[in-house]
Amino acid sequence: MRNTDQEEKTIKTLQLDKILHQLSALTCCEDAARMALEIKPVTDAGNAEAQLQKTDDAFTLCARYGNPYFIRFDDLRPDIKRASAGAVLSGRELLNISAVLEQVKMLKNWKKQGEGTKTSLCGYFDNLVLFTETYNAIRSAIISEDEIDDNASEQLASIRRKITRAESRVRELLEKMTRSASTQKYLMEPIVTMREGRFVVPVKSEYRVNVPGLVHDSSSSGATLFIEPTAVVEANNEIRILHKEEQSEIQRILAELSAMCADNAEGIINNYSLVLMLNLYFAKAYLAEKHNAAKPVISKKNRIELKKARHPLINPAEVVPIDISLGGRFWGMIITGPNTGGKTVTLKTLGLLTLMAQCGLLIPAAEGSEVVVFNNILADIGDEQSIEQNLSTFSAHITNIIEIMKVADGSSLVLLDELGSGTDPTEGAALAIAIIEELKRKGCLMSATTHYAELKMYALNSAGIENASCEFDIASLKPTYRLLIGAPGRSNAFAISQRLGMEQDVLKKAKEFISSESRQFDDVVQNLEQSRQSYEKELSEIKRKNQEIEKMKNEIAVLKSTIEKDKERALSGADEKARRIIQTVQAQANAIIDELEDIRKQKDKPNFELLAAAAKNQLKGKIDKLYDEAAVKKQTSGENYALPRPLKIGDEVLIADINQKGVVLSLRDNAGFCRIQAGIMKIKTEEKKLRLIEKPTLKKQSGFVQKQMVSAAEKSIAGDLDLRGQSSEEALLDLDRYIDSCVTSGISQIHIIHGKGTGTLRSAVSRHLKSHPSIKSHRLGRYGEGENGVTVAEIK
Repeated sequence: MRNTDQEEKTIKTLQLDKILHQLSALTCCEDAARMALEIKPVTDAGNAEAQLQKTDDAFTLCARYGNPYFIRFDDLRPDIKRASAGAVLSGRELLNISAVLEQVKMLKNWKKQGEGTKTSLCGYFDNLVLFTETYNAIRSAIISEDEIDDNASEQLASIRRKITRAESRVRELLEKMTRSASTQKYLMEPIVTMREGRFVVPVKSEYRVNVPGLVHDSSSSGATLFIEPTAVVEANNEIRILHKEEQSEIQRILAELSAMCADNAEGIINNYSLVLMLNLYFAKAYLAEKHNAAKPVISKKNRIELKKARHPLINPAEVVPIDISLGGRFWGMIITGPNTGGKTVTLKTLGLLTLMAQCGLLIPAAEGSEVVVFNNILADIGDEQSIEQNLSTFSAHITNIIEIMKVADGSSLVLLDELGSGTDPTEGAALAIAIIEELKRKGCLMSATTHYAELKMYALNSAGIENASCEFDIASLKPTYRLLIGAPGRSNAFAISQRLGMEQDVLKKAKEFISSESRQFDDVVQNLEQSRQSYEKELSEIKRKNQEIEKMKNEIAVLKSTIEKDKERALSGADEKARRIIQTVQAQANAIIDELEDIRKQKDKPNFELLAAAAKNQLKGKIDKLYDEAAVKKQTSGENYALPRPLKIGDEVLIADINQKGVVLSLRDNAGFCRIQAGIMKIKTEEKKLRLIEKPTLKKQSGFVQKQMVSAAEKSIAGDLDLRGQSSEEALLDLDRYIDSCVTSGISQIHIIHGKGTGTLRSAVSRHLKSHPSIKSHRLGRYGEGENGVTVAEIK
């Protein structure tokens, strides 16, 4: 995006700057934070796609292997340049360099988890260089900013040993003096202390001549003199010389370490730059996780298609997802509806999400959303009244729009809030239409909000312009915040006033002042709205019935698949009768599927609901019959077996005639049959054919827990748990039950199917597994395992 005043103003109007501040707060150092704040939307589609891919790859890597850890450090480039010029760096500066080298080592080790995984970030990781010798030398020599390790060199260790011995001798002499009865009476206190790096004793000032030596200091009152006795002057001189030797050796060590850094200056600076870039991309990934965001598609057809889009700065618990379309069959959209209905938020969401995508940020919208890369995104939103310029609200808006029209071209998105407001409605509406026509001539994509009926009529009668409205619930006097494309909205001023208690006579009089054309148009809009709501209810019911049919169809498909597998096993040892039973069940399952397809084709008939209900009852009976027939019978040994105790719901049993394990779903009925969950099949079999599998190490479970175990068993398929279609809360409850069941059964690895979707369920499962005491590790599925739609977890 070109750096013009208008474009900078648009960035602030659409609040991209606030998103970048959120991003900067997730970085590890000042330089990375500055880079985040300085991000500008790119105007090249290929560049935007590359940036989005890097962010998405960082997001995927975090989901699979956890977030890489970044430590805090300062800019090392000035220090490295000084070292290259021959300067000696301080301990703090060298430790900062070692921190960056440690970060490189941490990133290298983290990337090893995905060895062989190719992403757009591989180049950054591959170009990181481990300067192990330099890192180890700094870490082994420098303990803290002000402390060098004794073992940094043999010479330093030797000097410090000499200092220790010399200090011990001096202390011993002075302590002997403080303990002497002849000397104690001259001392203020019988202690040894230091002044100016030399050992002294505190002497009362009146006894100065009684303790020969050098005076180094006195107390503030003058009552105490700190004297270095003559007997220890030479020893203190020796210590002073040794300390100078120590400092010289420390400087030599720091110079040596600085030279090592200078020798690798180019590589270390390159490491620093790569770490900053990686930190920025992973910060973008962290931000995407916070926003529950997804990677949009860069449109090649100049079409914006945002699905379930959410404004990232509105509380996630309150924001209502909306679908926004622009481009394609219509280049402009006129949004109408009552105040506080969400019109302005819709404009801001459209503009902000487009800007975010052009900054390489994933957007809070469903997967499959499309965005366009623009040269200019231009917005006039909100109250632009300027007292300093002595402009009215209308004048300020028009001034801004004039600037927008100077910049707008065929690669621009223009967003105008309350177009033409603030002046005479007739003139304002006419001016608004003229502005829209000019933007059309320039080839822009445009969306504007208004209350003017003239603009609604203009959109109805003009090609390429579409009406849209923000839905409002008159019954509750609250907006639903849904965006309805294709239908103009009503301001609902009379309805809202009536609900709030306005007198009927006043409302009646007000309606008389409205022209007949306006009333007729409003009535048409109202009828359209009622028809739309009725159609949506009917469509929702049809979708619900289709979902029921799909569910039944899927059950039959699963059953058919299971029967195929049973058939393969049966061929190895089953008799001809078993094979005929399986073939019969297959034929019946195919017939049921054909019936379901016939029912679907009749969904537009008036009596569809009756047909669907009748078919549902028939199919239920047929499916039950399929389950019964699918239980292949064969003769087994052990006819004299007797159950050690009465069966309970939740007991694990072996079905003797088919050698299949299962869980008891219902107890023996009058005919002596029990219902058993065996894998995904519900089988009806005689109780005498069941063998109880006792688990002596388990405590007796309550009926409620047994019910939970059965529920978990119903959802699992050979180590898989399918959570698709559930809310996060429901899914996590089932996940806990399933993990408990697997721990009890000794299963070491599980597959959790959550689907790709918006990523909400995937994120919830990932966070839950991180803190679960029974989970050792988890990752996203690899190729062939379901990839991002599946999480694989290892049980401790």
